[in-house]
Amino acid sequence: MDYPKTAVPTNIFTERGSNIVVINPGSANIRIGLAQHDTPFNIPHCISRRTSQLPKRNAQDQMLNSQVTTAQHMERERAYDIVASLLRIPFLDEEVANSSYPRKMGRVDAYSPQNNMKEPVFTWTDVFEKNVPHSSTTAEDVPSEGDTSESPTLKESKIKVEPNSSERKYREYICGEEALRISPTEPYCLRRPIRRGHLNVSQYYPTQQVLEDLHTIWEWILVEKLHISHRERSMYSAILVIPETFDNREIKEMLSIVLRDLRFGSAVVHQEGLAAVFGNGLSTACIVNMGAQVTSVICVEDGVVLPTTQISLRFGGEDISRCLLWTQRHHQTWPPIRTDALSKPVDLLMLNRLKESYCQIKEGEVEAVAMVHSYEDGMQPGSHKTRLTALNVPPMGLFYPMLLVPDVYPPPPRSWFNDYDDMLEDTWHMDFPGGGAYPMWESYPVFQTKPKKEDIIGLAEAITKSILLTGRIELQRKLFCSMQLIGGAASIYGLIPAVEERVLHAIPSHEAIDTVEVLQSRTNPAFVSWKGGAILGILDISREAWIHREDWIKNGIHIGSGRKYKDSCYLQAQAMCYLNS
Repeated sequence: MDYPKTAVPTNIFTERGSNIVVINPGSANIRIGLAQHDTPFNIPHCISRRTSQLPKRNAQDQMLNSQVTTAQHMERERAYDIVASLLRIPFLDEEVANSSYPRKMGRVDAYSPQNNMKEPVFTWTDVFEKNVPHSSTTAEDVPSEGDTSESPTLKESKIKVEPNSSERKYREYICGEEALRISPTEPYCLRRPIRRGHLNVSQYYPTQQVLEDLHTIWEWILVEKLHISHRERSMYSAILVIPETFDNREIKEMLSIVLRDLRFGSAVVHQEGLAAVFGNGLSTACIVNMGAQVTSVICVEDGVVLPTTQISLRFGGEDISRCLLWTQRHHQTWPPIRTDALSKPVDLLMLNRLKESYCQIKEGEVEAVAMVHSYEDGMQPGSHKTRLTALNVPPMGLFYPMLLVPDVYPPPPRSWFNDYDDMLEDTWHMDFPGGGAYPMWESYPVFQTKPKKEDIIGLAEAITKSILLTGRIELQRKLFCSMQLIGGAASIYGLIPAVEERVLHAIPSHEAIDTVEVLQSRTNPAFVSWKGGAILGILDISREAWIHREDWIKNGIHIGSGRKYKDSCYLQAQAMCYLNS
């Protein structure tokens, strides 16, 4: 569609964005919505499936979490004391002799009118299907008129009847936040298809189950939230805004879900770092993506991602929440309740809320009175009014990772990383629109049969290391003054000045750089990449880089195909080629 030079940008977004779905999958949440919308749906990226397995597990990842070792515990205590000295607060085991108030806790069974923060009344998720007279399906199961191609996943999962029950039947699966609020006594097991920036494949969570769960969650969102039926899906295009942590095989599997299973007409892949630059109207920046479970750093120059600058850190916002729990328990300010962020997903919801409401970075003692909830098996949820202390310590774990003690998950079987369809030797000699080979990918490391390396360093060191890897002093100076914090954890109060101060001190003394600056985000930091993906999709008029459903299914990545959709390097380069054409 051709637009006159006087076209209003809002009209272009409304017209071209009405049939483009932007999908930004993350480890904890998925952001998805139509490109014409200002903000996406932000939905927990998880699914609870009914199970009859014994012994019952409330969460699939219960079998994977490693215990904190004695050495890790000692390192954590040392890290706490380092942070305490910087924040000018008492050390971990230091007693405050002249405390101005006693540490008291009291149980509050009902909402206290003295609390200024109103909280919704908590209710467990109803795990039963709604009764529909004279029918074995719910209203949601009835296809629209003329719809003969309803998603098999939705159709099969909703009509299974619980044996020996003519009135009530369990829902076969529950997605989103409802899945996190299922009572531990119910026969459900929570699954998270993505963990720490990769597909959550393990000996306890097979590849096929992971991909099936991804498909089911995305299908549920498209039907229930965006109201896009399976029948009309071919008239829509999809933009996959993918974190840099994903490997070739994982990107291919997601493309297959989007084009083959969800039946989108076409799709394109963009990296989160690149999308974030466009989401804030920039061209060059150092993108610091602070997610729930992974923090990644990558540099972008003139709209081109510099792959050699990518650094992944295996901690994020959820680790800050778990550190908050550890800190309060050590100071004996946590109520005597059984709080387990791993086996009880609803506890993690509560901890995330407390972190978002009270954690901040500033000097001096930071304390607050808060409502802590307990969700004991077989009991009604209870509330406890308590005074939380050292609330500025957990977010400092971003700079001192030993304070967070990230949980360690074993990698997938080695066979998962054997990408037999990879044909990298031919990728570098492909011709792109605009002429010539695309130089941006010439130095991209060849994919190897192992996970990508994750550095165990603090955030300031990671940012400094990433920028210095560019090798050019002019670009380095520009990037140090164009840092951009995105992701849910980027909203922590006081984080921006803390990053600027610590990055400045992390720069080696022999580098001729004396100024750093974090640019303020123009929109919600959690949605910047999603918004950038929408902008890229709408502005891509020619769509030469888009992958069509028929081509992907018939040709895919096979040798000799007319258009060779191969590895993630080429897929992402393809998505960028129009910018230089």
